Amino acid sequence: MTIVTAERINTLDAIRGAAVLGILLMNIVDLAMPGYAYYDPYYYGGAEGVNFATWAINYALFDGKMRGLFTMMFGASTVLIAERALNSGDSPARIHYARMFWLLVFGMIHVWFIWYGDILVLYAVAGMIAFIAWRWSVRTLIATGVALLALKLMLAAWTYTGIKGLEEAASQPDAPAAVVAQWQAVKEKMTFPAPQTQLDGYRGSYVDAFKTRAPITMYILTEAHPLAMTDTLALIAFGMALFRLGFFSGAWSRRTYQRIALWGFAICVPLHIPLILWNDADRFSPITLHITEALHLSLLRPWLVLSHASLIVLFMQSGAARWLADRLIAVGRMAFTNYIAMSVICVLLFHGYGLGLYGELERWQCYLIVPLICTALLLWSKPWLERHAYGPLEWLWRALTRGQRPALTRPAPDPTT
Repeated sequence: MTIVTAERINTLDAIRGAAVLGILLMNIVDLAMPGYAYYDPYYYGGAEGVNFATWAINYALFDGKMRGLFTMMFGASTVLIAERALNSGDSPARIHYARMFWLLVFGMIHVWFIWYGDILVLYAVAGMIAFIAWRWSVRTLIATGVALLALKLMLAAWTYTGIKGLEEAASQPDAPAAVVAQWQAVKEKMTFPAPQTQLDGYRGSYVDAFKTRAPITMYILTEAHPLAMTDTLALIAFGMALFRLGFFSGAWSRRTYQRIALWGFAICVPLHIPLILWNDADRFSPITLHITEALHLSLLRPWLVLSHASLIVLFMQSGAARWLADRLIAVGRMAFTNYIAMSVICVLLFHGYGLGLYGELERWQCYLIVPLICTALLLWSKPWLERHAYGPLEWLWRALTRGQRPALTRPAPDPTT
């Protein structure tokens, strides 16, 4: 079992801080323009020149990787909080399931009333399942994670071959009417609505935005989240295992982190190129996106998540730019608050009941906004924590979980000392 010092917890928080800020690199597209542009650059936002390059770079370096890092941190935190509860005489199960219940409540509020691209509901449900594994051995956790990723890949391959076979059968001159009708039904289900529907909705009032968001929210909760459950549980299991091994707390050698970062990026980033070319050749067909997503999430993402984490650990070990490290730690300690804050800031920037910039920017232009939001979160988190013991939502979550109100404001320093 990992023994975690205060310094090593700082490293864990810094990784979490980088993960929550990094999520905005992908979410910004879904928040700023019709959501399917996240997957298909031809759908909206520009698909040539710098816009396509922006999509491709983010696909290779950040798509799924930041969420993957955040998910591993969730697994690590599950073990850390359970161990703390056990050591303090509390029931780890009671604390955990109370936390997950209220996380589910917060997630439902977020997904229905702020933005449909929520991950809190998924984490709450996955966390309820994954808790059974928090005491498992490292070997069992890693084996479980690998098995779940293999399952995701096999299911995606089965779906891909089935739909491609149906498409081929329906395209035959003598294809039975029932086969053609079945293919048309599948094709219609895979066709995303025209961008104008979302443009009209999100450029209007809050009620207009809610009506536009509601069917997408239902899809997220009933179809997208179940599809994402296997790889989410896999990454949680990896996070638990790596926490026990001391990876996230900076306990490994500097040379090991350097090798993981170097080889992870050197091998896995170029392997995204054939996936990019495949998607582009098929004009980002939904079924091609389905299989390529499974390939990069199952085979490439875990290694790139470790590479990103290794870079952050190396930065923390270097002792350089302590001003930035301290602010990154603060962002991580307030990850829940900052995650929700990013959504609120973005909907107020882009939606019609805010500044109304929805659909007005090209893809590359969205990334002029990302550093501004990240800088704001870096600037406000540290001063807040200098005066308060928790972030605002962290405090509320803890109060609801434990059924008591912890002190929020830090005591003023004694002037006589």
